[in-house]
Amino acid sequence: MRSGSRSSLDYLLAEAARCLSGIVAEALAADEVSVDEWRVLAALRDGHGHSMGEVADIALLNGPTLSKLTDRLVSRALVYRRQARDDRRRIALYLSEPGRELVDRLQPSVDAALAVVHDGLGAQRSQRLLTGLAALVDVMSAPVAADVSR
Repeated sequence: MRSGSRSSLDYLLAEAARCLSGIVAEALAADEVSVDEWRVLAALRDGHGHSMGEVADIALLNGPTLSKLTDRLVSRALVYRRQARDDRRRIALYLSEPGRELVDRLQPSVDAALAVVHDGLGAQRSQRLLTGLAALVDVMSAPVAADVSR
């Protein structure tokens, strides 16, 4: 780590996200699933069908990236598009049966990979970190944060 970077919140958050993504990527690599694809598949696991906007928010992706990624997942028969049940004008994404089987197979590997991080921190520190990050997201998402970014 470079000098001074340990005191920079933006650097530490980016580095932690990069490391965590790498850990998850290793758990997914054998099945040739990217971390972004995993987030989409996991978002659809509930079986309710979600709009592209909902999936983009859940998976932390922008629209064009999600669109390309969805096309790849559709071509692999892991997800499918269908008119939404509640609004025929809206298209919803659903996890296919092969997609559900893939998520069910990969979830234990992802959980085990993340457990290494949790165990490394210890239960108390891990919980404090989660609580602190959730508070940070709340603060950064608040209207005040939007005013500061101008």
